[in-house]
Amino acid sequence: MASGKGGVGKTNIVVNLGLILARQGQRTLIFDADLGLANVEILLGLAPRFSLRDVLYGDKHIRDVVTPTTYGVRVVSGGSGLYELANLDSAQQARLLDMLLYFRDDTDWILIDTGAGINKNVIGFTAAAGEVIVVITPEPTSLTDAYSLLKVLARFGIVTEARVVVNRAAGDREGEQVAARLASAAERFLRLPVRHLGTIAEDAAVATAVMCQRPLVVAHPASPAARQIEAIAHRLLHREAVPACRRNFVGRLLRAFGLG
Repeated sequence: MASGKGGVGKTNIVVNLGLILARQGQRTLIFDADLGLANVEILLGLAPRFSLRDVLYGDKHIRDVVTPTTYGVRVVSGGSGLYELANLDSAQQARLLDMLLYFRDDTDWILIDTGAGINKNVIGFTAAAGEVIVVITPEPTSLTDAYSLLKVLARFGIVTEARVVVNRAAGDREGEQVAARLASAAERFLRLPVRHLGTIAEDAAVATAVMCQRPLVVAHPASPAARQIEAIAHRLLHREAVPACRRNFVGRLLRAFGLG
C-alpha cells in the first residue's frame, strides 16, 4: 500500500486490514516498509524489542524482529527515528531481501506499508508487490501526488494496473467521484487502469482509536469506517486471481533493486 503524500491514513488502513484478514484465518504479516519512520507498532500499542535496524546493523535474523500480536497478525517493525534505514545501500538491501525468504512458506498475506511519496525504498517495495493499492483523500494535493506516484511507477513498467482507496470521504458518492478523477487521468495520460477498491468515510472513531493505540476494528467495530474497511478486506479476499507474474514478492523485490 502506497500514497503520494503523507497523512492520508494509509498505515491505519494497513493495520486494520491486517487484523481483518487474520480473523478470516489468513496468515498475515504486516511489513512496515516506512523505514526509519515506522508507525505500525504505535497504532497497535506495541513495543518491539527489535526492529530491522537490528537485522541490518546487528546480528539478528529477520525471524527475531517479528512481533506477534494478540490480534493474530504479525508485525515486522521498520524502526523509528533511524535515518540510516531510509537510505539503504545495495548490500543492506540484499541482506534484507535474502532474509525475507523466511516468510515464503508460512504467510498468506504480506501487507507492505510503504513510506509516502517517491523514493528508492518506496519504488522498490512497490515493484515487488503482487498488487499495488494507492490511498488518497479528496484533497487536491493528495490526488496530484498520487498521480505523480503512478506516473513514475507506470513509466518504469513497475505496475500495469493499480487500485485506489479513497479515505476520509464525505460519503460513497464523493469517494466514487474522487476515484474516478484519478482513474480518468491515469487512463488518459498513462494508459494505466486504476480500479476503485473502496471508500472510507471521515469518522471521528478513527482518531479516538488512534489515541487509545487500539485498532479501529477492535475499538469501534460498528463504526462506519470499520465496516468500510471490512468491505475492502472482503473484496481483496474474493478478488480475481493475481497473475503469476505478480505473485512472487521476493523475486520481484530482488529484481526491483537490481539484485536478481
